[in-house]
Amino acid sequence: MTTADAWSETPATALLVLADGSIIEGVGLGATGQAVGEICFNTAMTGYQEILTDPSYSGQIITFTFPHIGNVGTNDEDIETVNMAADSGIRGVVLAAEVTDPNNYRAARHLDAWLKSRNMIGICGVDTRALTALIREKGVPNGVIAHSPDGKFDRDALKTAASNWPGLVGMDLAKDASTTQSHPWSQTTWHWDEGFGETTEGKFKVVAIDFGIKRNILRLLTDAGCEVTVLPATASAEDVLAHRPDGVFLSNGPGDPAATGTYAVKTIKKVVDTGVPTFGICLGHQMLALALGGQTLKMHQGHHGANHPVFDHTTGKVEITSMNHGFAVDAESLPDNVQQTHVSLFDGSNCGLAMKDKPVFSVQYHPEASPGPRDSHYLFKRFTDLMKARETEPA
Repeated sequence: MTTADAWSETPATALLVLADGSIIEGVGLGATGQAVGEICFNTAMTGYQEILTDPSYSGQIITFTFPHIGNVGTNDEDIETVNMAADSGIRGVVLAAEVTDPNNYRAARHLDAWLKSRNMIGICGVDTRALTALIREKGVPNGVIAHSPDGKFDRDALKTAASNWPGLVGMDLAKDASTTQSHPWSQTTWHWDEGFGETTEGKFKVVAIDFGIKRNILRLLTDAGCEVTVLPATASAEDVLAHRPDGVFLSNGPGDPAATGTYAVKTIKKVVDTGVPTFGICLGHQMLALALGGQTLKMHQGHHGANHPVFDHTTGKVEITSMNHGFAVDAESLPDNVQQTHVSLFDGSNCGLAMKDKPVFSVQYHPEASPGPRDSHYLFKRFTDLMKARETEPA
């Protein structure tokens, strides 16, 4: 593979080296140095800052299929990472076109400077269509992204680093993405000319277990009338239940659900057994499936984008969703007391489940979007409806 034609006469100051030894040349931006990770592609046309701060991408190098990334700059509001100390864990970003100067009234910083501040390496001038086609054909490769302004690289060492990296299977990355201590959340969603709001009260007490949670999830829970307390990924069932929650939320996050599940599944099982309404998304969905007796598997290329159609068996409707996952629930492994509620119309993979005998459900995709369509916001009301129904049950 080669660099894009527009960059053919520009010396390579960045490389993307695949585990099979392939080398893609380009022009570097952002931080200098090198980082190893799994190379995926994202098809979203907007919201690159939200994507680049989504902890679910930890351990990955993101290739944007949309060519013009960075032209609206960056700001301090469109950041999705809650645990700023851990940052997002993203290893790098691959772009087609050169990043132009920002031209947006909300812009506070150029993408190049923003990447430097977050120690994230970038490469542009890459034929991202060809790279995406390769991933679709052969699956997500491991690789190294490297940036050196003088254009000097030890290419053999980079090839070795790429081929030796073990990949995401078996990796527990949620601990690093999670908060380290419990804390309340009170911020509500952003509104035009108003910014973010605050609330000091909520009808339902919700504990959100943070496996790498996004800010907009917490905002939508607050909007839905929840008084939210965020707990670390390693929280025990006793920690969760000590808050006497009306509901428990299992968040998104990075890595292999089976690896994180070595400690989280025990907690989820105990919580579910109490009958407290429980709602999971993404990694939380996968670990809920494990807790209920199902299995997860690594996907060929994963789902990453804001245009994924999903069919909801419970309503008969199709919604366009935001997705970001490289593992999936094996629907065939789900026990008899669990039903598949949602399915991907791209590849038929599982996108949702619900227990038949308890107020417990989850989805694979990101109903909070940010970025993406808002078709799935109804799921937050479905969660509060379960909590409301439990309130009216006879003692």
